[in-house]
Amino acid sequence: MIEFKHPVLRLVRQCELVGISRSSLYYQPRGEDPFNLTLMRLIDEQHLRTPWYGSRQMARHLRQAGYCVGRKRVRRLMRLMGLVSLAPSPNTSRKAPGHPVYPYLLRDLTIDRSNQVWCSDVTYIPMAHGFLYLTAIMDWHSRTVLSWRLSNTQDASFCVEALEEAIERFGCPEIVNTDQGSQYTSAAWTGVLKAHGIRISMDGKGNWMDNVFIERLWRSLKYECVYLNAFDNLRDAADQIGNWMTYYNRERPHSSLEGFTPHQVYQGIAALPLAA
Repeated sequence: MIEFKHPVLRLVRQCELVGISRSSLYYQPRGEDPFNLTLMRLIDEQHLRTPWYGSRQMARHLRQAGYCVGRKRVRRLMRLMGLVSLAPSPNTSRKAPGHPVYPYLLRDLTIDRSNQVWCSDVTYIPMAHGFLYLTAIMDWHSRTVLSWRLSNTQDASFCVEALEEAIERFGCPEIVNTDQGSQYTSAAWTGVLKAHGIRISMDGKGNWMDNVFIERLWRSLKYECVYLNAFDNLRDAADQIGNWMTYYNRERPHSSLEGFTPHQVYQGIAALPLAA
């Protein structure tokens, strides 16, 4: 997939084309033992069904399923995966000390056109031997995934790369909404938005419903792609997730879009009276 000595394409451009971050170019599987990886997959699946579970309730669920596990282990794994319950608690969305937090701008806002509001989030992706993190930039009105990146770390760089690609390909939105995670409160992320005159919006603390459409994207992606495959490596994950993203944008009818695809709505082929 990546040719280190390609005569034309630089490594940075090759990474952009396959949807992985530059920091993941030399990816090695994370060092969690097989038992923890099994727990992480079960936690991820249960979190989609019961997103209000914190570490205490999740530990109870796992013990009922026959796994001898304590709350401290579950809490560490949930933090590592970036999972947050409906109640405010430490998570991937944990803001960094000293980083500014911006107000939520979408309340009572009518969102009725493409490129009015974009949103972004980070989610955990299990593999056969290890795990990755996935970020995406989504157009709120049409639900179109404009760009995405895989990474083996939760730093801000792969989120910024996805944002810069989306702006380069589709222009600037009026508003970008995210959670209060350290990636999105970082100077690297907010600096790009400010440089392009884009207004910054952030969810209320612990309120995943403020960014509900990208949460629904993660649910669909995991049930229709991730959980049906045991990705062997980053290349396999990028290929299969990339294929699913294309299918989601261009072929998969969306119930909230009156049966049209996100691509049709984004391109104006289907005009919908959508509100926030």
